[in-house]
Amino acid sequence: MANRRCRLFHVDAFTRERFCGNPAVVVLDADELTEDQMQTVATEVNRETAFVLEEAEAGDHDMQVKFFTPRHSVPFVGHATIAAQYVRAKKDGKPRGKLRQRTAAGIVEIEVNEVAGDLRIGITQNPPSLGPILPDHHRRQVLNALGISSPSLHVDCPLQILAKGGTRLLIGLQSADLLGSLKPDFEELARLTSHVGAEGYFVFALVEENGVVGTESRMFVPALGIPEDPVSGNAHGMLGTYLVTHGLMTPKEGRVRFRGQQGMWVRRPGVVEIEVESSGKVVQAVKIVGDAVIVYEAEVQI
Repeated sequence: MANRRCRLFHVDAFTRERFCGNPAVVVLDADELTEDQMQTVATEVNRETAFVLEEAEAGDHDMQVKFFTPRHSVPFVGHATIAAQYVRAKKDGKPRGKLRQRTAAGIVEIEVNEVAGDLRIGITQNPPSLGPILPDHHRRQVLNALGISSPSLHVDCPLQILAKGGTRLLIGLQSADLLGSLKPDFEELARLTSHVGAEGYFVFALVEENGVVGTESRMFVPALGIPEDPVSGNAHGMLGTYLVTHGLMTPKEGRVRFRGQQGMWVRRPGVVEIEVESSGKVVQAVKIVGDAVIVYEAEVQI
């Protein structure tokens, strides 16, 4: 195992512009790495890191990806999946089209398509679980910690926890203008995590442009060491499920499609395309789609 060489890529996901979107590190040729070595790399690069394993362990998947934050392993990371599949297809010419990616959170379906001269990655997975709506005392604490006044909340948006790999509290505002006035107290938000039961706080607003409804949002995950997450694929999958469940977006022919914008407040704007498959208000599958761009590549010796 000494002197094992791996290819390492720094990738920005949910954008085609370098230094925008959400950064992740992708490591190819990771089949022979131990999880300790993977953690060491993720800690060293100080990024959420996706390790691509090409050997399938069973017939139900084509390849595997393991995810590590600088602190610990996590079951699934949306933007790092976009990054990993983009690099794999771009650098190794892996088959385009559909494949099955195994993760610690289960198997997700991947689509690699050519769009406007570059590759775009889609991830389809089972919908997140709908968790509890926040009781009043926790609601007040969270709103105070975010600097949100009750009149700023969207009347049809309960503060609800959703879970998929991780847990996020969804908080809807009346307008996108209010996103700029948030004053998050990161210490208090991290403290509240164990009481509230949500690792992150996803604050969003519906926006309409030329008759098309989409969203703008911000997400704070101080409990995981991420004060403000630039662009989250997983949370947008939760958001799609939430909007359909609460009747804020109505399916046409069993589908809802919209664009979610995030990252403007940390100067890393990015876009997630979301597609929700549902029967009425019951969500059956969620697809998130995003672009990516390689910022740099290197070889690491482990």
